[in-house]
Amino acid sequence: MTTKTTATNSAASSPPPLDPQNVHNQISDLVQASTVWFNGHWLQILIAVGVGTALVLALHGLRGLGAKLAARSTSGKGWPAVFGRTILKTGSFFMVMLAAKLVSRYAGAPTQVTDTINFFFTIAAVFQAAVWARELILGAIERRARDEHYSGEALGSAMGLIRVLITFAVFAIALVVVLDNLGVNVTGLVAGLGVGGIAIGLAAQGIFADLFAALAIIFDRPFRRGDAITYDNTSGSVEEIGLKSTRVRGVDGEKRIISNRNLLDKEIINNSARIHRRCHFKIGVVYSTPTEVCARIPALLQDIVEENGRIFIRAGFTGFGDSSLDFDLQFDNDGADYAGFYEGRTVVGLAILKRFNDEGIDFAFPTQTTMTAAPDGSMIMPYPDVQPVRAVDTSAPKSDAE
Repeated sequence: MTTKTTATNSAASSPPPLDPQNVHNQISDLVQASTVWFNGHWLQILIAVGVGTALVLALHGLRGLGAKLAARSTSGKGWPAVFGRTILKTGSFFMVMLAAKLVSRYAGAPTQVTDTINFFFTIAAVFQAAVWARELILGAIERRARDEHYSGEALGSAMGLIRVLITFAVFAIALVVVLDNLGVNVTGLVAGLGVGGIAIGLAAQGIFADLFAALAIIFDRPFRRGDAITYDNTSGSVEEIGLKSTRVRGVDGEKRIISNRNLLDKEIINNSARIHRRCHFKIGVVYSTPTEVCARIPALLQDIVEENGRIFIRAGFTGFGDSSLDFDLQFDNDGADYAGFYEGRTVVGLAILKRFNDEGIDFAFPTQTTMTAAPDGSMIMPYPDVQPVRAVDTSAPKSDAE
C-alpha cells in the first residue's frame, strides 16, 4: 500500500509529457480565434496596425538619434556617446512587440492573441533591458578608463574580460527572469548558478582580487601611469598598470613589480599630486654664540629663504644639544617636481652657509675637551705658556740614621 501511494504521488508531482495532439489543438484554437476576431473587428485591427506601424517608425527614428547623440562626444567615450550607443542597441523585435502590446487592447484582441503578445513582449522586454544594462555598465567603465594614462594592452585585456563577465551576468539574470515569468520553477537553476559561481570564485579568488584591484585603480585613481609614488620603503615612477600587477621604476633604476591587491593594501604616497615639497634643516651653532646673535638667527634664516624665492614656513630654537644650540628651519618649494626641490634645498643651504660665515656665526660640531690633573688634584691647563706644576714628594720620611 505504501509503495502504491508513493508511486501515485510521484506521478502527480511530475509534469505531464508533451502531447503533440494537445499542441495541435492549441494552435488550432489560436488560428480559429484569430479568424473570428479579424472577421468581427477588421476595422479596429486595421487602425491598430496603422498606429502600431507609426509607433515602430517613431521608435526607429528615436534609435537614429542615438548616432547623432554619440557623435556629440569628441572622445567617443563621454556620456552622450554612452547613451547614444545604448539607444542604438534597441532591437527591432522589441519595437514591434512594444507597439503590439500598446495597440492590442484597442483592437479587442481575444485572450489567445493577447496571451501570445504578452509572451513575446516579456521575452523581448527582458532581453532588451539586459542589452541596455550591459551597454550602460560597459560605457561607464570605458568612460572612467578613457584617460591615456590607463590605456594600453593590459587595460584592453581587462576590458575584454569585464565584457565577458558582465554579459554573462546580465543575460543569466534575464534568462532567469524570463523563465520565472513563464511559470517555470527556476529554484534549481538559481541554486546551480550560485554554486557554480561560488566554486569559480574560490578557484580564482587571487585573479579576481587583482582584477578588481585594477578596476579600483581605474575608478578611484589613487595614481596614474607616470606618477611618482612611495609605498613602504619603495619610491619610483609608475610605468604600467596591468590586469594583475603594477610595474614601478625605482629611483635607482630597478623595475619593481607588485600585485594590484598588495599595492592597494598599503599606504601610497602620490608624490606627483603634491602641491609643494617641504624641506627641513637642522642647524646647530656653538655654545659660545652670544645670546643676542642667537635671537637674530630665526629672522636671518627667514630672510635667506625669501631672498632665494622659496616659501618660508617657520624657524626657531629647538633645544640644547650635546655640542650645539639647535635651531630648526622649514621652507617649501612650489610644485611636485623633485628636481626643483633638490635644487632649492641646495641653493638655500649654501646661502645659509655663506651668510653665517659673513656674520661670524660658527656651526657646531661634536667636540670633547680633556682636562689633566696634577697629583695634588690641581688642574694642568693645556696651554704651552703655563709653568709646570712642582711635583709633591709623597714618599715616606727618612729616619735620622739614614
